[in-house]
Parts: sequence; C-alpha cells; structure tokens
Amino acid sequence: MSATSPTLSVFTRDAALAAKAAGAGLRDAPGETRAAILGDLAAALERADVREAVFAANARDMERAKADAAQGTLAPALINRLGIDAKKMVGLSDGLRQLAAMIDLVGGVTLRRELDDGLILERVTCPLGLIGVVFEARPDALIQIAGIALRTGNAVLLKGGREAEDSNRALTDVIHDVLRKHGIDVRVAVLLEDRAAVAAVLEQDGIVDLIVARGSTEFVHHVQKSTRIPVMAHAAGICHLYLHRAADPAMAAALAVDSKMTYPAACNALETLLWDEGAETALDASVKALAAAGVELRGCAETRARHPSLVPATDADWDTEYGAAILAIRRVRGIDQALAHIATHGSRHTESIVTSDDAAAQRFLSAVDAAGVYHNASTRFSDGYRYGLGAEVGISTDKLHARGPVGADGLLTYRWLLHGSGQRTADYGAGGKRFKHRDLPT
Repeated sequence: MSATSPTLSVFTRDAALAAKAAGAGLRDAPGETRAAILGDLAAALERADVREAVFAANARDMERAKADAAQGTLAPALINRLGIDAKKMVGLSDGLRQLAAMIDLVGGVTLRRELDDGLILERVTCPLGLIGVVFEARPDALIQIAGIALRTGNAVLLKGGREAEDSNRALTDVIHDVLRKHGIDVRVAVLLEDRAAVAAVLEQDGIVDLIVARGSTEFVHHVQKSTRIPVMAHAAGICHLYLHRAADPAMAAALAVDSKMTYPAACNALETLLWDEGAETALDASVKALAAAGVELRGCAETRARHPSLVPATDADWDTEYGAAILAIRRVRGIDQALAHIATHGSRHTESIVTSDDAAAQRFLSAVDAAGVYHNASTRFSDGYRYGLGAEVGISTDKLHARGPVGADGLLTYRWLLHGSGQRTADYGAGGKRFKHRDLPT
C-alpha cells in the first residue's frame, strides 16, 4: 500500500468542485475501465499485505471503541458493526466482482422515439454527479458505497463515524492506490474526517447532487432539515415478523432466529415479533428458539401470560431499534391489527409474514407500506448483495427515486437527447404537421 491518501477535515466549495470535475473524468472513461477498477480493488482486498494493514487499523478502532463503550460514550451495538474480519473481506471482494460483471448502465438508451421524420428522441442514463454519503460505524460500507459510485461514474464524498477512522483511512488508501493505477483522479473518492465537514458539504447545493444519510431517524431528519440538496434516507430499521394463525411453527422459529441473530446490529434485523390468535404453537417454538440463541425477550401482557419468564415490554419497545440481542413480542388480534401496528411503529424498511394461507399472505404483501415486504422469508434478505446488486449505498426508506437496497441503478438519472434536422415547433399543431410518436428499438 502507498503512503496515506489525502483526506479532508475542512471541506470547501473548491474541494467540492474538484471532486465533481474528477467525477466527470470517471464518467467519460470507458465502462471497461470502471469495471477493471472494481476488479482490481477486489483483488487488492485479497492481498496479504492489504489485509494486514486493514486488520491492524480495525484493531485500533476496536480497542478505542471498547474503551468508549466501557465509559458509556459509545453504544455497545456499534462495536458489532465496527469489526472487519476475513469473512467480511471475502464478501466485499465478491460484491465488487458482481458489480464489475454487470452490464455498464452509464449511457444506456432506455427509450428511443421517432417524433417525426429526422427527429429522434432518446432517453439516456447518466451519473448523478457528486454524492455525499454519511454512514455509521461499518467501515465495510465504505467499500460498498465507493464501489457502486465508481461503477456508475459518480464522485463520492465519504463520511464515516469517528469510531472507524483508522479503518476508513486504510480502506481509502486501497481505493486510491487502484485509482492511481488506472490514471483516475483520486478525488473521485474523498474521505471526510471531521464532523464540521458534513455541515460544509450540506451547504454545497448546486454542486453536490445527492446526500445519502445513513443513521438514526433523528440524524436523518437533522440532515434533511439542514440542506437544500436532495436527501436519500437510510433511517432506522424497525422490522417485524408476523406469525399468522396459519404459521408453521418450525418455520416461524427458524425465521425468527435468522432474522434476529445472524447480525443483530444490522438495520434489517428483526426487532418486534407479532403473533396472532391461533399462532400459539408457532409463538412457543419461536420463544424457545430465540431464548436458546441468547435473545432477551420482552413481551406484552398477553404474551407474558403464556410465557411468564419474559421481561415486561413497555410502549417504548414498539418504537425501538435495539441493534442487539433484544426482541419485543406482541399479541395482535388478526391481520388488521398486525397491519395497524406495523403502520404505526414500523420504519418502512422490511416486514415479513409467516403463513401457509396464500390469501393472508397476499393481503399482507399488498397492504404493508415498506421497501421490502416478504412472505415466509427472513427480514435479513433485505440487502444489496443478497439481491444480486453487488452491494448497496444504503437501504432507502424513501419512496422517490430509489427504494430498498440502492444499487448501481439508484445512482443514475437520465437525460433526454433530441436529434433533429432543422425542425421547428411552429410547424406542428392545428393546421400543421402531426407528430408520429413511433417507438423504435433501443
């Protein structure tokens, strides 16, 4: 690895313009070049010297984080998100290769229409431009975000949490080494290291084209209120698993444990289990399996009447993203009450129903307002890598532009290109020429 790459603690308008100009160079590079960058980045993350440097940096971050958690200045759940191990590095390389193998989406013609003889309209995909991404403690997210940005010809400003600063620097060094190898300006991927830099980025409307805000609901709302730049929200994940009266007990238990315990700190982890009258056996199997997996279970009065060992749940539990091995359980009276609970307490992230009743499943899938709505599947499938997107910039809980795991297509927009031969609008209309509006192959 090279010497430490430049980072920015003070962000200025000139720095924003330089990043955007660097992005234009990446945009104009052949798609094969962008794919090769990702392939080389995947290979670099598999090198022994790179892994040694990244793991050493991550160990320093982990040591500080554990000390901060012991002093009560850092949430323990963030420590789980902070770690990087060999398994995560393998996943990052695999995701980058998925992205590299995808058809290049930049410059794709998605519509071609003949308005009239010699007057052809095209809708052509293009990068958004300059993107600012503020993300939580997960340093592996830096590679995923940068990978998608590079694949789509976007420049990106990266601001991770202070608890991951050494890991983020080490990973940015790797990215910059690969960019230099391909003759690409390293300012297409800028690491910001000071909280004040975020405020400065939020002032760059007209230069920065999109902000991706990943964090708590309060933080996302703060970002949205602090800028005129469009914001894509990756807010809290309060995900539910609803045990319908026709739920298979073994399936319910397996999905509850997978949804909660494969990665409790993830935003797609299960936080609330709902159960129906008639689903008592499925509830019992789930409670037994979750307790065996080490989950602290908190139940409503009706749940505790059946399982008195559970901790009493409070109203606050229904609105809490634990990010830890804690789960709230609530009895509902039918699918209508389940839907009402999710509408009131959910975060529009990911919701799942367990049932063998196809009509109930279809009702749930149609009625729930969330980015991901599942039938007989773990909430943990809500992920760009698992969706075959290669990676994700975030999981958008918004409805406009992109929703759910945001992959390469979520960082693209389009332009309308019109090829004419001297046509005038005055020639068309009442008493004049008529448009053909004939769609052509793309």
